[in-house]
Order: sequence, then structure tokens, then C-alpha cells
Amino acid sequence: MTDSPPPAADQRIGLDLVAPEMYAPVLRRLALVAVCLALVVGSVAGLFLEPVAGVVAALVVAVPAVAYVLAVRRRRLWLAGNTLYARTLWRTRQLRVPAVTGVELLVHPGRLSRVVLRLTAGPDRQLVPLAMYTDAGSGRELHILGLRRLADTLSRSELAAGIAVVELLVHQLRAEARDAPLPERPLYRAVAAARNKDYVAQIVLTDQEITGLY
Repeated sequence: MTDSPPPAADQRIGLDLVAPEMYAPVLRRLALVAVCLALVVGSVAGLFLEPVAGVVAALVVAVPAVAYVLAVRRRRLWLAGNTLYARTLWRTRQLRVPAVTGVELLVHPGRLSRVVLRLTAGPDRQLVPLAMYTDAGSGRELHILGLRRLADTLSRSELAAGIAVVELLVHQLRAEARDAPLPERPLYRAVAAARNKDYVAQIVLTDQEITGLY
């Protein structure tokens, strides 16, 4: 894969495509704007109706926005050992990657196109964002350590679809390691192929389509 040493088996490897710390300032501003707007709405409602109505109006405006900010800031996705962890506002879900019963590569075409790995284990399902690209030719991809650990862990699955995805991740890893241009990166090729066919809905790539990307 690469000449760099692999991460320790029990090391926690983050799989967030965009680290929450990067958009924390935006979330703080959103929460502040929501609270200010809630105070204005609550004051107006209390002035023309009654104080209780003002409080209710303020809460209706502020609570959803603040809850959204808290949920986004708490959200995390990481691998530790063979287990994928997904933390939301209320709980942390776990999914053992070698035990998955379904592996799918999804492409969401659009002005901001996304490539997502969908893992299924019985009734449990988890999405792992791998890359996103804009029409302008820029984008963001999962970092090298994340790709490597994901490929290593998924290689323990006996699914044929898993093997195809592992090979794709390995080729993507090599492309990122040598800083290859976007047209030489398998994940970008998946998006480019969807755009060339004018797809607008979510696409689930077949094993043959996946192998054709590298």
C-alpha cells in the first residue's frame, strides 16, 4: 500500500471527512444568531400577546437550532480495532466491520458530489463518507490513515463486494500518497462517470463498475 508504518491495531482512527473542529466557529455563530432571533421573536410575541406566549415563541425558535448545533458538534465517526463507532447526540453505535453482511459504494451526483461507503450488518447500517467533489474541480477526501485502516479492516470480510471496495481504497490510498491529479483518483472517477451519464439520483456501483475505476 505505502511505505509508511501501519497504525496500531487498537489505535483510534477518525473517519470524519470534515473534522467538526473546522466548522465549530460557524456553529457558534449559528447558535448565537438563533438565540438573538429567539429573543426578538419572544419579545415581540410577549409584547403583543402575553409573556407566556413570548417564552414559547422564543423556545420554538431557539431550541431546534441549538439542538442541531449540539448534535453536529458531538457527531464523530471512528475505527478502533475492527469496530466502527458512530457517535450521535444521544448514543454511540458500534458495527464490527469483519462481520458485515453488505458492502456498497454509493455515488451522490450533484453540484457537490459525494462518494459514500455503506456497511450493513444485520439490521444495522452505517455510512462512511469517502470523498466529496465540487463542479469546480475541488474537493475533500478521507485522509490516508483512515483509508488504510478502513481497507485493512474491511479486508477481513469474506464478501466479494468487500474485496472490490478494498482494492478501490488501496488504489485511492496510493493516489493520495503520491498526490496524483483528480482524474487519476478512483473516487473522483466514480463521480466523473456519474456526471458523464447525467445521473441525478443516488447510484449504487456494481463490483464490475468498481473494478473499472482503478
